Amino acid sequence: MPSLAAAAAARRAGEALRRGVMGGRYLSSLRPSPATAAAPDSDEVLVEGKASARASVLNRPGHLNALTTTMGARLNKFYESWEDSPDIGFVMMKGSGRAFCAGGDVVGLRQLINEGKLDESKDFFRTLYSFIYVLGTYLKPHVAILDGVTMGGGGGVSIPGTFRVATDRTVFATPEVHIGFHPDAAASFYLSHLTGHVGEYLALTGEKLNGVDMLALGLATHYSMSEHLDLVDERLAKLVTDDPSVIDSSLAQYGDLVYPDKTSIVHR
Repeated sequence: MPSLAAAAAARRAGEALRRGVMGGRYLSSLRPSPATAAAPDSDEVLVEGKASARASVLNRPGHLNALTTTMGARLNKFYESWEDSPDIGFVMMKGSGRAFCAGGDVVGLRQLINEGKLDESKDFFRTLYSFIYVLGTYLKPHVAILDGVTMGGGGGVSIPGTFRVATDRTVFATPEVHIGFHPDAAASFYLSHLTGHVGEYLALTGEKLNGVDMLALGLATHYSMSEHLDLVDERLAKLVTDDPSVIDSSLAQYGDLVYPDKTSIVHR
């Protein structure tokens, strides 16, 4: 299996090729679009600067931070630039409002399909899947705060990263199976790595998990009560490091000891 560094190098070479560095033209998956340049959409992914970290904030609270093509393009751009910066040690992702991320904006996708905009529909998937690959091969530690709804693509833009902090407000699922779609956005990878047949069960049923279940199954790496997240954020904001062990211990400092309920999927 290739190392993370090798995978990242291959990814960067592929990105250069797609952008036309080697061919003088863009391929459709990363071609600039008018939607990407629209000023109002820039508020849908905000950036917070910290000591040696950057945080992307998904900011469509009225839509549970559902991801659009424009948001995926901005995330790709930010994460690539942060990965190259020697001043940034680690990266975070959070959500505004009562959700971390409800996945892809399937309402908007359906509208594109109904309008016959198939190329734009394909770009939706290409752009979001491209970002998930970036995250899965990222060379810097990544912390995702899963406070609230974390479904479908919300898992895709968090679970491939280094650390995932679940809370008492976390609700995870792969709801796309209920509309006749397969679990996507990296789910086929991370669900297949769960113990026993749990991943298969979740993929077929779309059953919801809470934050404690996610921690017990390994989908989350840490658990903190939602009311403690300000302390977590304050602690991370002071870190000047790119060492995963330092970040891990800082997250554990405000972690809560929890056990799955007796009715949890963990005990079935």
